[in-house]
Amino acid sequence: MSTALVTGGCGFVGRHVVLRLLQQEREVWIVDDLSTGKHPDLWLRKEHLRGAPPVTFILADVRAFFREALPGASSSISQLQDGVPDFGDVFHLAAVVGGRAKIEGDPVTVAQDLAIDADFFAWACKARPERILYASSSAAYPVDLQQDGNALPLKEEFLQLEGQMGQPDMTYGWSKVTGEYLARIVARHYGLSVACVRPFSGYGGDQDDSYPIPAIAARAARREDPLHIWGSGEQGRDFVDIEDCVDAMSAALERISDGSAVNIGSGKLTTFKEVAQIFADLAGYRPQIVPLVDKPVGVHARYADTTKAKALLDWHPKVGLREGFRRVYGQALERIKNG
Repeated sequence: MSTALVTGGCGFVGRHVVLRLLQQEREVWIVDDLSTGKHPDLWLRKEHLRGAPPVTFILADVRAFFREALPGASSSISQLQDGVPDFGDVFHLAAVVGGRAKIEGDPVTVAQDLAIDADFFAWACKARPERILYASSSAAYPVDLQQDGNALPLKEEFLQLEGQMGQPDMTYGWSKVTGEYLARIVARHYGLSVACVRPFSGYGGDQDDSYPIPAIAARAARREDPLHIWGSGEQGRDFVDIEDCVDAMSAALERISDGSAVNIGSGKLTTFKEVAQIFADLAGYRPQIVPLVDKPVGVHARYADTTKAKALLDWHPKVGLREGFRRVYGQALERIKNG
């Protein structure tokens, strides 16, 4: 099988994509600067590598990799001195990303994603991998469709890349709109096979606690009372287990080639009060659930219309919300026990 490239492969989503590729006995290259990701030595274990081809890890800013990995380019990245393979599948996950505090508190730093994606697609047009998976986001959807009293299940066609479009969610949303536009351009004008996915609120036990699900799980595992949540707690999201997300990405790569996008979501809206209550139930106690209204919260309601994913990808989430949260809670307990 051809070599796969995963940019941002040490981040939360990237780690799960890499592990899935290794299960498929794929040779994998990872590019990550570890600004938020974890070094492979911390999560790639012997059982992951047994029988699998080698993993090549490039510790570098992904933009430098794109510039220096082209034929004839001089490189300061030692692993590139002998050249790079012709990549089959490329999962472009690299981005400046974080929880709500990062998106709202440091929007100019997040705007570097515009440069990352521009460099990526310029590289792809010359390197010409067989297939590209571009990770967009539900943050690309117009925020006026996600307000209290005006929230709709978000359909793919609500985001128009040509003609009139709404306001996406801050610089992160703008960067993903631009990335999708570039994906359409390189598919249409350069003949590359590109699939875009718009994940909603993916979660998992190894996710950074700057994200709400592992953070609330950890508070419940410590049996905090009151149990704090950000905002009023009435705001809701569409939560999807990370393994279901990776399944959908794989299906999109197989079935989409024209740069168009598909939602990855459950189609169900869950409020943060409900999230906190589930984790309190799992912990076996009844805390007072207290909103922190001074914290950033984002839009009121963001959830997916899943019609296209079911029809085009033959995909729907396999992991129920309570089962997925139970796994996250178990890992939070384990971390607390281990110090």
